[in-house]
Amino acid sequence: MIAAVARRLPLRPLFIITLFSGSFLLFLVQPLFGRIVLPVLGGSPSVWNTAMLFYQAALLAGYVYADWLQRLPVRRQLLLHLSLFAAAALTLPIGMAGWFPAAGAGDPSLWLIGLLAASIGPVFLAVSAQAPLMQAWFARTDDGDAANPYFLYAASNLGSFAALIAYPLLVEPLAGLETQRIGWSAGFVALAALMALCGLAAGDGAAAVPVPRPFIPLVRRLRWALLAAVASALLLSTTTHLTTDIMAMPLLWVVPLALYLLSFVIVFSAAGPRLAGLAQRATPLALVLLGSWVCLAGSGPGVATLFALAGLALLLLITVALHGALAADRPEAAGLTSFYLWMSIGGALGGLFCALLAPLTFDWPWEHPLLLLAAAVLLPGRMWLKGRWWTLLLPLIALLCWAAATRLGSVGLDRSQAWPWTSMACVGVAGVLALFLQGRRWAFTAALACLMAALGGAIQLETSLSGQRQRSFFGVYTVSARPAAGYTALLHGTTMHGAQSLRPELATTPMTYYLSESGIGRALAQMDSNARIGVVGLGTGTLVCHAKPGQRWTAWEIDPLIVTIARRDFSYISRCKPDLAVVVGDARLTLAQAPPAALDLLAIDAFSSDAIPLHLITAEAFGLYGRALARDGLLLVHISNRFLDLEPVLSALAASGGWQVQVLALPAPRKDARGWVTAGSTWVALSRDPTRLDALAAAGGGWRPPRNQPGLARWSDDFASVLPVLRWRSD
Repeated sequence: MIAAVARRLPLRPLFIITLFSGSFLLFLVQPLFGRIVLPVLGGSPSVWNTAMLFYQAALLAGYVYADWLQRLPVRRQLLLHLSLFAAAALTLPIGMAGWFPAAGAGDPSLWLIGLLAASIGPVFLAVSAQAPLMQAWFARTDDGDAANPYFLYAASNLGSFAALIAYPLLVEPLAGLETQRIGWSAGFVALAALMALCGLAAGDGAAAVPVPRPFIPLVRRLRWALLAAVASALLLSTTTHLTTDIMAMPLLWVVPLALYLLSFVIVFSAAGPRLAGLAQRATPLALVLLGSWVCLAGSGPGVATLFALAGLALLLLITVALHGALAADRPEAAGLTSFYLWMSIGGALGGLFCALLAPLTFDWPWEHPLLLLAAAVLLPGRMWLKGRWWTLLLPLIALLCWAAATRLGSVGLDRSQAWPWTSMACVGVAGVLALFLQGRRWAFTAALACLMAALGGAIQLETSLSGQRQRSFFGVYTVSARPAAGYTALLHGTTMHGAQSLRPELATTPMTYYLSESGIGRALAQMDSNARIGVVGLGTGTLVCHAKPGQRWTAWEIDPLIVTIARRDFSYISRCKPDLAVVVGDARLTLAQAPPAALDLLAIDAFSSDAIPLHLITAEAFGLYGRALARDGLLLVHISNRFLDLEPVLSALAASGGWQVQVLALPAPRKDARGWVTAGSTWVALSRDPTRLDALAAAGGGWRPPRNQPGLARWSDDFASVLPVLRWRSD
């Protein structure tokens, strides 16, 4: 009966719908599980990159499985694949595996990969095999295009692209986490039914029996893997570079992956060969104009936005060029699964390089410029210059770039200063000359490397060699000594996380967001000498210099490297509170283990980075804060952010949790006569005792009620969306 229904269904729409649905589910589960695991590890770029490594490895396993199945008749493939679906369905609805051990104190990368494998590994494996399997089945049908099923790959990637766009724009704002889990699980069952119809329809075709597999030389397979590896790694390196060194804007990680998937849609479409050819010819020019600046740090919202857009455009162009080269070299239909298998091997290797090897090897996202240089080798463009003129051009380019880098070194990466016009002229001439070297792989790549060195690379290398910068799973930190300005700063990417004056008389004076006039400064001034103070987010340790004798202070910090930096490179803790107790680990997990009502004031200072740990600003998190505080305790939340307006979020949480709330926004003065390093800050004070906030307001003006946003739902572990509070124009 079912087989008869399958035979009557139009083949092409059935396979397109099945491929689209499978890829939609595959890429919907990635941000969905990211939300599920958020309370455990937070949302740093490394969490996403590590998860992407797992997804690429699981995709590889699915492609190996699909390639192995091609040795069997379609009906037997269908039976085995349905069995895999049935076994994977036993793990539904998707969620974190409750039996998996908690995160340890070491590098969480391998732990996260294990958690992903235990929690969604079976369903991800079953769905990941869909794309090559459905195309291979279609190739065994009687359809007129059976000999060239690669057009279905465009439908598959279109489904992936649609899922990435739909999740932040539709799914997350409209449905809670539990609804999302149940909905995805229902989609998994529906996909199994669609897959069964495809298998029954293909199994009745005259070509349903196995066909001889073509011989594909190893060199050709390795070339597929290399092209895919560079494209895959460039996706992750672009994500890291943008979110770490340009602008840590929420949801920004979605855009590179969407463009990466869009490149597959483009190259496997009817116009793919022509568009890929254009991209390959344009890549050398784009690398010179856009790729040479990647060693520069973001500076100001306008510049950061421009750099981010340029980086995304460069990613799309290069991935179209690389994937176009792959599409042009695809084998006949009988070798389809092998083609996708070696592509997947390359994708997994690229993910391994960026997610695990690069953070252990480099103290800055050096993998990004290195991958752009790899793209220059693979996509050299058309040869412009005949003969051996390049042997004269390359030394000249190197000399011009050395001159530019020498002059720019006195300015550094601070684009608030005017750059010497002579340096810009040298870079411009060197860039024009570099274009004449395209077509010569190694000469052009060397010229591009010189341009990168001139435009910030030499300064970044000097910073790395000086030991001022370190990298951990949670980010890149730079301790920047600025004698001319009179202070030392701690930077996380491009966001300042505190500073200390180099003048001895100001060495214990809280600066930046923690001035005595700030919300936290005023609140700490009211605490008596036996108060119990807690801080989530250590930074440079600046806050402890508000401590009074007799007070007991505890800091919670997720990154052990920050603890080392605060004690080694800054003297706030040693001078003001050497007995500070530091608890290493995520605050959601470690605060839950603290005794109840053990604090009189708790400061949450984890939101000053533009990419917020969303799990620390939910109803469940605030319930945990309330448990840790005494009944009349004060909760201070730092919400300074260029891209998110968190004030209405706090207002909604306060209203639902029985908190009284006041806000103090302190603008940053252009100059400070005292020589202090100042920064604008917004602190929100909450308490379940109204008299505490009344006393706080009476001690100094400027406090006001929070702004509300009509219709904004309270954030929780089950439901939260940053879209309603996203600032589309940063201040």
